[in-house]
Amino acid sequence: MSVKIRLKRIGSSKKPYYRIVVLDSKTSGKGLRVEDLGTYNPKAKENQVLNFKKEVAVEWIKKGAIATGAVLGLLKKAGVKV
Repeated sequence: MSVKIRLKRIGSSKKPYYRIVVLDSKTSGKGLRVEDLGTYNPKAKENQVLNFKKEVAVEWIKKGAIATGAVLGLLKKAGVKV
């Protein structure tokens, strides 16, 4: 079973809000998630934009999970070495 760390949009129209989730790569974005890692709100104030469990994300990557490009960018922005 290969898994991906990706963004799942849950915001309404013109108000984006995302969850950072671990999903099976064969399911759609609406499918069952393995684990929630946190949230990303691009419209929030500077200190409330990104909120996630950094240690757990690194653990999943060490286990073989593949992070999407957007998630890799957010990890770098948070100061996580991948």
